[in-house]
Amino acid sequence: MADVGVRPARRADAAAVADIQVRAWRHGYGEILPAAVLSEVTGDEARGVWRQRWTDAVTSPPSPRHRVLVAVADDLVVGFAAHGPAEDDDVPGAAELLTLLVDPLHAREGHGSRLVAATVDVLRDDGFPLLVTWAFERDEVLRTFLGGAGWAPDGTARTLDMGEPVRQVRLHTDISAAEAGDAAGAG
Repeated sequence: MADVGVRPARRADAAAVADIQVRAWRHGYGEILPAAVLSEVTGDEARGVWRQRWTDAVTSPPSPRHRVLVAVADDLVVGFAAHGPAEDDDVPGAAELLTLLVDPLHAREGHGSRLVAATVDVLRDDGFPLLVTWAFERDEVLRTFLGGAGWAPDGTARTLDMGEPVRQVRLHTDISAAEAGDAAGAG
């Protein structure tokens, strides 16, 4: 079995994180996002922008409570999660899972579960009682994964204008009393 784990991201991980983001989006969002948008956000020029943004997120986060974690297998970065305080006014005191992506080449190896569990542990230590995330309404993979780990829609939705409307739903889970395994049980 591979040596696997989760650790805080480092500057040197930014390129791998951006590459995973592009591969995961190309693999998972082809039926969800308009083709022109997907091409724009996963092209070569975009990859360079993402690398810089992830470098900034790791080296100069907006607050000490914003973090990027990476899943590793034999020292290879195979997935990542980013979190911080939720920005939605109707969930004061909540944290937000900003992104959770695993390289499609390493899917179904438990990395997503490890990333969510580590995120919950960090956020619980920071005193957050609630964790939210936005998911594309048509992203059945993410919604099923998080649903199996105890997440549920909270009734809030939004529509993004991507040349055509793309709907997202907000999911939530209580992390105040649950064990980390309960909030991250699937995957």
